[in-house]
Amino acid sequence: MREAYHVELENLANNLAGMSSQVADAMERATRAMLEVDLELAEQVISDDVKVDDARAECEEQAYALLALQAPVATDLRTVLAAIHAAESLERMGDLALHVAKAARRRHPEPVLPDAVRSYFSEMGEVAVRLARQAEQVIKTRDVDAARTIESDDDRVDDLHRHLFTVIMDKEWPHGVASAVDVTLLGRFYERYADHAVSVARRMVFVVTGKMPGYTSDDI
Repeated sequence: MREAYHVELENLANNLAGMSSQVADAMERATRAMLEVDLELAEQVISDDVKVDDARAECEEQAYALLALQAPVATDLRTVLAAIHAAESLERMGDLALHVAKAARRRHPEPVLPDAVRSYFSEMGEVAVRLARQAEQVIKTRDVDAARTIESDDDRVDDLHRHLFTVIMDKEWPHGVASAVDVTLLGRFYERYADHAVSVARRMVFVVTGKMPGYTSDDI
């Protein structure tokens, strides 16, 4: 009975890792759609978002079944609870990739980004996708050190996000208010995507250590 139970826990972890792979693919494609003005790719991201939603529902169903039927304790309980929270963060990552794709579709056939900021978004996209793929590996391995590197890697997205404000607030910005709004929103999407990847990694540290990084024991 316990062997079957641990197989179910492993299946839950595998499904979470699969979600992380899905949202990494989604952001990679959404970024390409935005930078390359590729309507077909944007539509693919938009139509595939339901798969991420379904994956979250499946993970939550598995987790609640384990809580109800197995009454897990200690590390096993932390694993199930972390999975519920991680699935929510991963779904939000998928939604943020969806927002990027919808912005690309909305402005098509015109590019959504002016040339002045394209390089920043290219780098933010690369870092964000890398964070999601790192989160996938952390879910599989429960490597605490690898989980903590995700948080430090997230700093680069934060730096780029802050720099975008200096670019669009420059009095010489020539692209108008609508473009500034697009850049502001898109920058926020990437920043939040990276934050959710950090949240997933923190949940895995919690599974292993019983403590949530960034909080004292009194806060957990």
